[in-house]
Amino acid sequence: MAKRQYSFYPGCSSQKGASSSNYLISVQTMCEELDVQLNEIPDWNCCAASIGYAGGGELPRLTLSARNLALSEQHNPGQDVVATCAACWLSTREAQERLHEDQSLLAEANTALAEAGLKLTKEMPIKHMAEVLIEDIGYAELGSKVKRPLDGIKIAGYVGCQTNRPFGIAGESFENPKYLDQLVETLGGDSIPDYEKKVQCCGGALAFSEPEKSQEMVKGIIEAAYDHGADLIVTPCPVCQMNVEVYQDQINQTYGTQFKMPVVYYSTLMAVAYGRSAKDAALNGQVIPAKKLEAIAGK
Repeated sequence: MAKRQYSFYPGCSSQKGASSSNYLISVQTMCEELDVQLNEIPDWNCCAASIGYAGGGELPRLTLSARNLALSEQHNPGQDVVATCAACWLSTREAQERLHEDQSLLAEANTALAEAGLKLTKEMPIKHMAEVLIEDIGYAELGSKVKRPLDGIKIAGYVGCQTNRPFGIAGESFENPKYLDQLVETLGGDSIPDYEKKVQCCGGALAFSEPEKSQEMVKGIIEAAYDHGADLIVTPCPVCQMNVEVYQDQINQTYGTQFKMPVVYYSTLMAVAYGRSAKDAALNGQVIPAKKLEAIAGK
């Protein structure tokens, strides 16, 4: 039996062929090395983090997350719920807090859930995977698994908005969270603790409606990383990872820049540092290759 078990909510973007499917692969590799078992919630549905605010109404939005929690309660009793996506984590955590604070709202949600034979009764811890790593496992154990230190790689820790506010990692500053910096150092890399854009919004919500504004925000995030001599950016958020990586060609065309900054997940760093292959670390899923990580993974 695994040392730790969690009820796992992967979210839509981690599905095969979706925008962060490489994230799930690297998380699974990381968890294998840490002896963590992720028990996927059966028949989970979208958390409504995006579509729920587009006119669908409050109760349907909260009930979608409540359904996932009720399924977790039924199939993975007693296990903390963990999500890898920042938006999924926030949406699910908000739903639980709102429903248990408002008993009439909870009753309405349970009326809807009853149509599927479900009922939400318990409050359970809902964690981002970063919370599991830092709060449940700790840096000492994370560091003990390192086989190939990330020597000579300078990494800017880009936390973004959603994994930092309003909840975030216990004890961390909202303005200057340090956990990604500490994780980079734990893995043998060189952190950039004074990277001033670590909590700058990437403009993900504007990527389609006002792309010029979003890309201007991304430009600042990348420029700051270059200014500090970063070889790559690491993030815990799928929206941040995609937004900062995939629009670099368009930003180069608009501003005459020559950005080619790899943007990876913390789990990718960990999989490489733990001695796993480039495929296991999902480096083949990068739009901009992280060549220095590929070199270490190929040793």
